[in-house]
Amino acid sequence: MSDIKPYVIGVTGGSGSGKTTFLRRLRDRFSCDELCVLSQDNYYRDRDEQLVDEEGVRNFDRLESIDLMAFERDIQLLIQGEVVHRKEYVFNNEERKPGMLEFKTAPVIIVEGLFVFASETIRKLLDMKVYIYAHEVKKVIRRIKRDGIERNYPIEDVLYRYENHVMPSYESYIKPIMESADIIINNNYNMEAALQLFDSMIKQRLQETT
Repeated sequence: MSDIKPYVIGVTGGSGSGKTTFLRRLRDRFSCDELCVLSQDNYYRDRDEQLVDEEGVRNFDRLESIDLMAFERDIQLLIQGEVVHRKEYVFNNEERKPGMLEFKTAPVIIVEGLFVFASETIRKLLDMKVYIYAHEVKKVIRRIKRDGIERNYPIEDVLYRYENHVMPSYESYIKPIMESADIIINNNYNMEAALQLFDSMIKQRLQETT
């Protein structure tokens, strides 16, 4: 691997905007030696540390729900060429057993999550800021599908969280930073053009580091 500092891309967007799908498809195009993707989803604090609202529902959509210091530390370790190990976070899905994840540094590192741009420390580490946009209706539908299947939440719970936790957090922390992004991806219908663009960008970066 080259001694050149890894190129770090931060990706954010509202819940259900398609961040995970976009990055999964992008990651499938490259090897682990070429591209590393670090998700903020694996840095949620333990359930017992999450704030419980007046209805007795745990709020995972607060900035304080994330262990930002650990996330910042691991990004810096990857930039320095270190290997990062992190226990997988499986939310409320009792059918999934958490595994131990391993992240190796690469010429291109993508860090993604709801609050990636909320930390000044992380923002200073980013070479590019990307915002994935989708209409609210689209995001609600995707959230219902995701939380029902992957996280084992009943639909009533999903809708309650969206109205009382997700939207207030989006309005406070995520939506305001859209204008500061270097690239905005419209993911209302498909992401093929954006995938091709980032595929080309990453390949160009890889050529520059060989």
